[in-house]
Amino acid sequence: MCGVFGVFGVDYAERYAFYGIYALQHRGQESVGIAVSDFETIREVKKVGLVLEAIRREDLEKISGYSAIAHVRYSTAGDPGGINSQPLLRNTRFGRVAVVHNGNLVNYLPLRAELEHKGVNFMHTSDTELFLALLDDGELIPDGIDLHPSDERILPGVFYTMSRVKGAYSLIYLFKDRLVAVRDPMGFRPLLMGRFKDAVLFASESCAFDILQAELWREVKPGEVVVVDSQGIRSYFPFKSQRKAMCIFELVYFSKPESFVFENWVYKARKRMGELLAYEDDLVMDIVVPVPDSGLVPAIGYAQAKGLPLELGIIRNHYVGRSFIEPTQELRDIKVLMKLNPNKAVLEGKKVVVIDDSLVRGTTSKKIVGMLKRAGAKEVHMRISSPPVIGPCYYGIDTPTRDELIANRMELEDIRKFIGADSLKYLSLESLRTVVDSPQDFCDACFSNNYPLEVEGTALRIR
Repeated sequence: MCGVFGVFGVDYAERYAFYGIYALQHRGQESVGIAVSDFETIREVKKVGLVLEAIRREDLEKISGYSAIAHVRYSTAGDPGGINSQPLLRNTRFGRVAVVHNGNLVNYLPLRAELEHKGVNFMHTSDTELFLALLDDGELIPDGIDLHPSDERILPGVFYTMSRVKGAYSLIYLFKDRLVAVRDPMGFRPLLMGRFKDAVLFASESCAFDILQAELWREVKPGEVVVVDSQGIRSYFPFKSQRKAMCIFELVYFSKPESFVFENWVYKARKRMGELLAYEDDLVMDIVVPVPDSGLVPAIGYAQAKGLPLELGIIRNHYVGRSFIEPTQELRDIKVLMKLNPNKAVLEGKKVVVIDDSLVRGTTSKKIVGMLKRAGAKEVHMRISSPPVIGPCYYGIDTPTRDELIANRMELEDIRKFIGADSLKYLSLESLRTVVDSPQDFCDACFSNNYPLEVEGTALRIR
């Protein structure tokens, strides 16, 4: 549940990395980091907090260079906070190397234990460190791979690393003279390429290219390794893909609506989810109200399919910062009103269908329903533009443990009673799968319990 960005071939690369990773702020708010190479050495700056607040002009002036990688973090494994902020750097047999990673490895614990038994020292508790530690552990050139002469020294270590790790990873290595972008063979997490003048860009989502007025080029394919250096761009596929397992929750919630990921425009996919939810629903209400901002796009699709007016019955406060942990329930409930406020002008006396993208624990939905009714809504009917979340994610999306998922503990009617809605309906899994062209290429384990990769050893903490 992180954002990665990379750029090669431009003066002041650190500035482009700053703006590129700022556009991916929604993918992580714990920390931000930028590593830069001037072809002589790699320098970095890492801070806890948001991009615009944490990184100062003087920080960038200390790390100027020609290529850079950047990261925003939201931890799903390893301790949160500054110790695991990325990029991670390590002295290897190739010199100093930095890496940024979006994803989650399912064999991290046994693989780390194996390396520690060999005497390898670890400085972090993040699975990302394996991508650096394994560079020194072995080499591999798969059959049929013909390496470019400038790649013969480094890529066997990268290929070996890929052969040892299992799970989700879209990552970018920064060597002093090149970038190496890697996507796991199942393609769990997105990774795209862009072009800006003579520079080559990489990003978790295409919205990072928009802010730089760069061109979206293509996606890094599942299992692909892309090398960019002063001699050009080279692509390798060292391992055959078993099957694709692109995360459908990226389209449901996580990616920004204006982004292009997994060969889909996110906005179109979410609007279609709302339309399909309307087709499955015989409800006739006065107005459609989206939960901002997550429910806005599916609410547009729902309202247009139903021929109902869409009203901003909930207004979002965009200036909410950190809030305290309050001692009483009454004070804790105020937190919701810090972010969302009912618009009585459109709610009073109305039968309302409220649209959100997902319902995970149910606590926020309960507060929203209560807020709308207190504001004068005659009826409040909750509609969710995705299926019930019944399983945690082990591949890089921050979902609660199985016991915390309300749909794993309660039947539909019990959930409805818990949140206080007059009715509750989810989009069916069958309809969700029709939103994409090749549903067999997507992972929907959080909705289906059909996991494409099992966790090896004790599962990592999923927060």
